[in-house]
Amino acid sequence: MRVFNRNRGLRQLAVIASISLVAGCSLFSGGETGDDGPIVVGTTSAPSTLDPAASWDGSWELFRNVYQTLLSYPNGATTPQPDAAESCAFTDGTNRAYRCELREGLTFSDGGAIDAQAVKHSIDRITAINVPGGPAGLLGSLDRVQALGDREVVFHLKTTDATFPFVLATPAMSIVDPDDYPADSLREDGGVTGSGPYTLEAYDEGSQAELVRNDSYKGFAERRNDAVTIRYFQDSGAMVKALREQRIDVTYRGLAADDIVALEGEDSDTLQLVEGAGTDISYLVFNPKDEWAGNVAVRKAIAQVVDRPTIAHRIYKDTVDPLYSMVPKGLTGHTTGFFDNYGDPDPDKARTILTEAGITEPVPLTLWYTTDRYGSETAVLFKELKRQLEASGLFEITLKSRPWKTYVEGYQKGEYPVFGRGWFPDFPDADNYIAPFVGEENALGTPYPAPEITKVLLPRSRQESDRAQVEREFEEAQEILVDDARLLPLWQGKQYVAASGEISGGERALDPSTIMMVWELYRKTSW
Repeated sequence: MRVFNRNRGLRQLAVIASISLVAGCSLFSGGETGDDGPIVVGTTSAPSTLDPAASWDGSWELFRNVYQTLLSYPNGATTPQPDAAESCAFTDGTNRAYRCELREGLTFSDGGAIDAQAVKHSIDRITAINVPGGPAGLLGSLDRVQALGDREVVFHLKTTDATFPFVLATPAMSIVDPDDYPADSLREDGGVTGSGPYTLEAYDEGSQAELVRNDSYKGFAERRNDAVTIRYFQDSGAMVKALREQRIDVTYRGLAADDIVALEGEDSDTLQLVEGAGTDISYLVFNPKDEWAGNVAVRKAIAQVVDRPTIAHRIYKDTVDPLYSMVPKGLTGHTTGFFDNYGDPDPDKARTILTEAGITEPVPLTLWYTTDRYGSETAVLFKELKRQLEASGLFEITLKSRPWKTYVEGYQKGEYPVFGRGWFPDFPDADNYIAPFVGEENALGTPYPAPEITKVLLPRSRQESDRAQVEREFEEAQEILVDDARLLPLWQGKQYVAASGEISGGERALDPSTIMMVWELYRKTSW
């Protein structure tokens, strides 16, 4: 157990993992601000790192609240807007030079000045350190960063990329103090020097993190509380118990299906449960180097057998929706390609696919999943997949699992024939549900060249600043994904938040990437 407490001068590594939610417009509205101590929130997600250069994961939830980025999402914004920057814009007609001017008088929480060199340092060190599985992959289109004077920063891109403002708005691009964050290595003392709405006052690893108001903050956030405490739980049941016993005020991501169903019957005056649309997805990945998973006929036969509605209903109690495209519903470019091509589950059609490929015996496959990343239903999901595939008489399935840390190492080394993954968006654009998974070096460790996507469709889509105008490019890209069946979407999550009746502000607390802005939460003194 490591403990960090600012008052005692001890600083240790910490982060809040992803605790995103999407809440309905009627949630937690109205009332006056009350002040009865910190808002206490619960999550089942575990921390990983405090250094933005090392994180392409749920650590971003903390980063959004203790660091600043040049761009972010004020309440109601659907595209990135200036935050640490006063203004940002492409300065050429080809979307290859992006200029930002910093706000005047910005400082880090320790009083150090923020200038253009600090911004350049923060971005340059991401690619210089290039942590495996880290955020350097988001900067593939960046050529160099130029600091002009104290307040002007210009990002020169290798190729046209209209999504670059979205990248700058991700918490991975947090601005850090050059005096505390080395240019060529990660910060190792476990401290945080940011300029966000809060500072990390104390952290008890695996237990809780305490955030308090940063008095030197300059940005768009209008803080409606002075402090927020995040508590970590091992499972959904313990978290819901704490909510019912009033030891926490709000739950973020992590509610299990059974707990959601149980909470639906609660008295709304004491506990509120609100459902909203989510953008997280679950999918299977097939390793092209495996004897069987590398065979397109095998992949298509599996696509023909998998019964998504049964998974959504039986395993997740309808707390998720069946998904037939890598781009989820609600984003430009969503399709139903897998349903259009395969229709309802049909073992006879699957048998024909295999027979025409010369495969007449049951196909032996090992399916891998992680034990501690995507919720308690994951193991049950894979048992259901095994049941469905073996019931067709076409497959012999072995299930194996590992904890997340070693699980990631395994799939990055190409050890798994078929494995399960989930995805939470870096930014709300269809590009972020396709680009990370294709190319020779992708986020999955399984090379997927897809030249038509990587060299034609994605570059073409990135020339268009109006993202509503790139629907056709993403539809064509998904036609290729469906035909290859290298990635098999399973379900799209819904988002749930449970909270005590006295908490307000939840309907305002999410940016379009479903990252929580905790400054919007507050206690109301009356309805």
